[in-house]
Amino acid sequence: MLLSLALIFLCGMFLGSIFKKIKIPSLLGMLITGIILGPYALNLLDESIMVLSPDIRQVALIIILTRAGLALDIDDLKKVGRPALLMCFVPACFEILGMVIFAPKLLGISILDALVMGAVIGAVSPAVIVPKMLHLMETQYGTNKSIPQLIMAGASVDDIFVIVLFTAFTGLAQGNSISPISFVQIPISIITGAAAGIVVGMIVSIIFKTNHLRDSVKVILILSISFLLVTLEKELKGYFPFSGLLAIMSMGATLQKKYIQVAKRLSVKFSKLWVAAEVILFVLVGATVDLKYAYAAGFSAIIVIFLVLIFRMVGVFLCLIKTNLTVRERLFCMIAYMPKATVQAAIGAIPLSMGLSCGKIVLTVAVLAIIITAPLGAFGIDITYKKFLSNERSN
Repeated sequence: MLLSLALIFLCGMFLGSIFKKIKIPSLLGMLITGIILGPYALNLLDESIMVLSPDIRQVALIIILTRAGLALDIDDLKKVGRPALLMCFVPACFEILGMVIFAPKLLGISILDALVMGAVIGAVSPAVIVPKMLHLMETQYGTNKSIPQLIMAGASVDDIFVIVLFTAFTGLAQGNSISPISFVQIPISIITGAAAGIVVGMIVSIIFKTNHLRDSVKVILILSISFLLVTLEKELKGYFPFSGLLAIMSMGATLQKKYIQVAKRLSVKFSKLWVAAEVILFVLVGATVDLKYAYAAGFSAIIVIFLVLIFRMVGVFLCLIKTNLTVRERLFCMIAYMPKATVQAAIGAIPLSMGLSCGKIVLTVAVLAIIITAPLGAFGIDITYKKFLSNERSN
């Protein structure tokens, strides 16, 4: 385990820094590190760390979503209004529609299999998007129109929507019927998650105001509460819809609203934690990638991924109709809503483990989607934000 962690950090940071120097997102270097070290290549990572990989990746995701909440101004989000709500589900629906249109023809699968595949591919990656949007907020690019907040909030809820659809479609593929209750769970999980986060955030802000605690202790408390919220979601699964990750983000946003001085200091602390968490997250995501699957799929799978991305970008464009965003700002939003990684790594292999006929091709396309869109989206954000977004500091 210790040797594996050493390899993850040393190799991940080294390759990430090399990629950054040649103007390529460092996360691509981390992904490649994971592929090389993982069980499908050199197999240098201890089996125990691969077993714990889903939980470790979730901890990293919790860290970045907590940081996002601490930096998210609810008033800015209210200004965005309708587009923020639409971004939570419209782009994903368009991407799934594109998969239903193209996948049966190009990959030779059924429409139901295409729906399962679309649900896997349809989620964006908060782990890629959120750090980028936080950087824009810190440097004040696009903040005059709350563009980073719009993308960050939409990406966080988008995952909940897509995972519920995935559960419904895989159930149908196993011979079960889709219950209307499955779709009712989407708004309920969003509402209950946000409400729980707000309540917990208010309690935490009171505790911090009435007790003198070191910031490091506050970080530990917030992380512990976040772990409890995610655990609560797992315990309630099947009984009551609840989004633990959305609750975490809402808790941070509420603390930012109620006690902004502490929220700013804690955001800096979580930024430092993210330095380590980012390496672990993307190296372990890379370790799940089996290039043999990607190679076997050929160019047809790659073509499908790019075609459904176009559908997704059309969905983003429609969400932004009747807003005050310029053409360049809308184009930036379309590019920024591309990256995929964490959700695809988490659920891409589930259809295969279920014994579904589409399992292998779904995993293949999920792997390719990570390899293609994570670095492409990150690179697109990096090279366009200064050109497409206005900077408040220069105004």
